[in-house]
Amino acid sequence: MPRRMTQTKAGTHQALKNTSFESMVVSWLMQDGWQVFLPILDHGHQTDILISDGPSFYRIQVKTVEAKGDDHVVHNQWSDSNVDVVIFFARNSNWGVIAPAFSENRRSLAHPEHRKFMQDRKEFLREFHLLEESKVSELAC
Repeated sequence: MPRRMTQTKAGTHQALKNTSFESMVVSWLMQDGWQVFLPILDHGHQTDILISDGPSFYRIQVKTVEAKGDDHVVHNQWSDSNVDVVIFFARNSNWGVIAPAFSENRRSLAHPEHRKFMQDRKEFLREFHLLEESKVSELAC
């Protein structure tokens, strides 16, 4: 069995962990039937993942946070972009939050518009679909 015999630098290790969360979301969305596109470089556009159902496209930003609970406050880092959804993963636990991109400077992860999930494909997709339904209902009003 292969074994990694070299030391990974702290910054590199964190980048690997962050990218692994993006890869997990990509896998889950592909299994749900979405077309998934990965920008070569997301600086300036704040888009980690671009998804499409054919006629529509949605921009997703994936963030990791060191959160003790879902009352953790996150800062808006995408205000000048066209991001539709932000997915937060708690690095130190096994849960995450799906949030529509918001305009406030900061917001609690426990905000009523956010959808909390355990790091499991079925649970993630259930909450992702519920977020979609609430957005569709909001647009219909």
